Formats: sequence, structure tokens, C-alpha cells
Amino acid sequence: MSSVVSPSHRPRLLVIDDDRKLCRLIAEYLEPYGYEVTSVHTGPEGAETATAQAWQAVILDLMLPGMDGIEVLKVIRRTSDVPVLMLTARGDEADRIVGLEMGADDYLPKTFSIRELLARLRAVMRRSSRAPSQGPASDAGLEWVVGPLRVHAGSRVAVLDHRPLALTPVEFDLLLSLVRAKGRVKSRDQLLEEIRERNYEVFDRSIDVHISALRKKLGDDSKTPRFIRTVRAAGYLLIDPDADLP
Repeated sequence: MSSVVSPSHRPRLLVIDDDRKLCRLIAEYLEPYGYEVTSVHTGPEGAETATAQAWQAVILDLMLPGMDGIEVLKVIRRTSDVPVLMLTARGDEADRIVGLEMGADDYLPKTFSIRELLARLRAVMRRSSRAPSQGPASDAGLEWVVGPLRVHAGSRVAVLDHRPLALTPVEFDLLLSLVRAKGRVKSRDQLLEEIRERNYEVFDRSIDVHISALRKKLGDDSKTPRFIRTVRAAGYLLIDPDADLP
């Protein structure tokens, strides 16, 4: 039986990057895996192309001529929830946090290996194909209450002090995982396995960036946390700010 992917079923991938050599490298590597890759090289062209057609995923560079990647991402998120994997040359944590807060699904520094790019791409596409309410069947109608924070699994809504939080899908899944395990430490590997469903070995520090973005939206402080405490060499722990915990 042939393993060739039918052209009509090839996932369509848009690469927005002004590095034409890198775009060719990505296309040459991904196309044998069944992807149909299109590349554009400026911010305005990327924003227009991303919103004018249907794509299964977008690889978006942070530094672009005409319009930076954050602005392009804002345009995309006005009309689409397509998975977006951001590339950053600077590796600045602030840039990564802004991108994740604006709705990027993951990020990679431009020192990435092409194999890691494929793995991350598959992960964000796998997550986007899940039904919004997917999770343990018993969770669908449950609501967790942690002090002034309420998290509803079925509707995927988190409310803090009666104000809905604007969380990305990754941030909500992270929060839900921590809330389910309230009072128990969750390691980075456990969190990654739960929210990304990854079944390949990867040393991934992006979980820390997502936690940082989530903390910011919760009004939390890593040094004096109300909700998310870092447990050195272990992971993260959700705590109740109303409880008298040591």
C-alpha cells in the first residue's frame, strides 16, 4: 500500500520569515513528511496571507520587515485560532512571554534543530485538533474553586475576583492541570505530558515561560506567590491564597 499523502489531504503550513534560506530549509525538510509549505517574507504579506486562506499551522518569525511578528499575530488572532509556532532570534524571555500572551501556541529560538521544529509543529497541531472540552469525562461539568479563583473545565473558563481571565489554550490547560492537583507538586515533565500529550523525549523549558505568563494574568509574583509556587528541583504547586499554608 502506498504511503504517499494525497495532495488534497496534505496539511497546509504557512512560514512567515524574511530568511529565505531558512524558509527553503523548512520546506525541504517538511514536505517529505506530507506538509504543503508556503513561505512569505514580510509582516504585511504574512498577515494578509495568514488571514486570507485556511492553514493548519503558521510558523511566524518575531523580527519581520514592515510589521513585526507580534503585530502579525494580533491580526491573525482577530479571526483565526490556527496553531502558531513563533521563532525568535533574540531569545529574550520578555519577547516570548508577549508572544504567548498574544496567543502563540509555542515558540522556538532560531538555534532550533529542524527535527525539533517538526516535533513542536506536530505537538501544536495535535493540541488544536482536540475538542475544546476534551479531558477526563468526569471533569466536563466540574468547577474548581481556589480562593477567589474559579476554573470550569467544561466551558474552559477561569474567573478571578469575578473577572474572566483571557487565557490562551495552553495557559488554561496548565491552570486546569495545577488546579486538579491542588496541594500536590506537578513536575515540568508531568505538565508537558498532560497539556501537550507529547510522546517523544524532549528537554523543554517553554513550560516556565507559560507559567510566567499565567502568573502575570493571575496577578501572581514568583517571589511571594498567591497561587503558583515554584518548588525547587521539583516543579510547580498550586496553593490556596486563603489558606494558612507555610
